Amino acid sequence: MTTNMIGLLGAGVLALGYLCLVHARESWGRSALKTGAVLILALMAALKMPPLAVALGLCALGDLALSRPGERAFLAGVASFAAGHLAYVWLFLSLPGSDPMRLATAPMLWAVLLLFLIAIGMARMLARHAGEMRVAVLLYVPVIVAMALAGFTLPQPLIWGAAVMFMLSDMVLAVETFVLPPAYRARRLTAPTVWVLYWGAQALFFAVLIL
Repeated sequence: MTTNMIGLLGAGVLALGYLCLVHARESWGRSALKTGAVLILALMAALKMPPLAVALGLCALGDLALSRPGERAFLAGVASFAAGHLAYVWLFLSLPGSDPMRLATAPMLWAVLLLFLIAIGMARMLARHAGEMRVAVLLYVPVIVAMALAGFTLPQPLIWGAAVMFMLSDMVLAVETFVLPPAYRARRLTAPTVWVLYWGAQALFFAVLIL
């Protein structure tokens, strides 16, 4: 078993540990599990693919911020994840085989159009519900779309799937944060759904590009 595979398995153990505590109160132990599950992947990627390490590292910083209470921590998390998405854009477009013209040909063209429709719907919903954070979260939407589009320029379906998972995790988190009432029963499902989609996306990026 390779070192990278061992690292991925170790990150998976931390990810599973966080999943078990996803509804627990904020604590530094809980934050360490959430952050470490992605930080390990970033450290493992550092020597072989530094741009991937940057993207994963920024996402790990976002995890740390979002695991802490308060509006300032939330906004710091949004900023870190926006930077992480942009780092993924840089990474995907720099990889051999990336071809932006792929976005303009069927069937990928239909996926791109669907992506834009979903993004427009998400932006309209956030404009109504995000309150004082409206500007920050609306600026975040095109960044998410850019990450997914950059992933779609590659000839690798697993990257496409991971990019969609990453985008869906952000969408579910936005609904949970800004739309669902605090006592709504669906919240029991949204938090673990966000984590499984999000960490699964990071692990898939790592597996495809590093293993």
